[in-house]
Amino acid sequence: MTLAQIYAEQKKNLKIIEKRLEYSLEAPHPILNQASLDLLRAGGKRIRPLLVLLAAQYGDPERKEVMDSAVTLELIHMASLVHDDVVDDSDLRRGKPTVKAKWDNRVAMYTGDYIFARAIELISKFDHPKAHQVISKVIRDLSLGEIDQIRYLFNWKQNLRCYLLRIKRKTAILMALSCQLGGFASGCSDFVSKKLYYFGYFLGMSYQITDDVLDFVGTEKQLGKPAGSDLRNGNITLPAFYALQDRRLHDSVVSVLESNHPTEREWQSVVESIRNSDAIQMAENLSDLYLKKAIAKLHELPELRVTHSLQEIAEYVGTRKY
Repeated sequence: MTLAQIYAEQKKNLKIIEKRLEYSLEAPHPILNQASLDLLRAGGKRIRPLLVLLAAQYGDPERKEVMDSAVTLELIHMASLVHDDVVDDSDLRRGKPTVKAKWDNRVAMYTGDYIFARAIELISKFDHPKAHQVISKVIRDLSLGEIDQIRYLFNWKQNLRCYLLRIKRKTAILMALSCQLGGFASGCSDFVSKKLYYFGYFLGMSYQITDDVLDFVGTEKQLGKPAGSDLRNGNITLPAFYALQDRRLHDSVVSVLESNHPTEREWQSVVESIRNSDAIQMAENLSDLYLKKAIAKLHELPELRVTHSLQEIAEYVGTRKY
């Protein structure tokens, strides 16, 4: 089954989730309401709700808690994006103006907080103590990931462990939670839910590394923002980290990171040099390693039709171009 077929099969459920997201984001304040709905209408792959729906097929996917969990996960993701755009000072998201660009940082922060609150309100009806514990931990770790990103901005001396911990907190654990919560919501055993968690975790690590590679090799049209935006904002992602280990690139990368006012030409030159270096292949190799770990976890799950769908998603992550 192809990725397009997987989405088509879940089309009805995803449409319901989209409607429920719109309902959940309605706010009594006009600016808050507009900011939240603009974010929703900017679109997205809805990969996290899809993971919830697929993981739930190891149990009873018709349980009400499954749809609640899918909506909650996307709300948490959306809230984290709003806050992330403030931290990164990003004006574009998916080619559209960000909340902070259209209004200001204060509106963006309150919008993110509001969406987080709506997610917690929705999932509060879920009678599963462990689910609440893991959701709380993920929201906490998302915050720590954002603080870490601020802490290490323009810090070219950070090590690989700092980067991996940051993307774990910012991306991987939310995908892990999507799979785990799908298991909890559908009544799966703790054994199956734990395997689903680790599949989602390894998938999320690969997903974020691929994002960081695409930030250098993708086009502005594909990315919805200029290539190399992360580095320009001082965020040292995996390709930049590997480039810093290359004696031929080290000095030029450090120069722009330490400069108070690097020119556009200097930025473009550094981004281009990283794009054409071994750093890209090295980052892709680590992404592939995480993907192999994710697929290995699937082999520990019951052999169902949905297992092949999850493997298809993993393979898509490893080959996507935007």
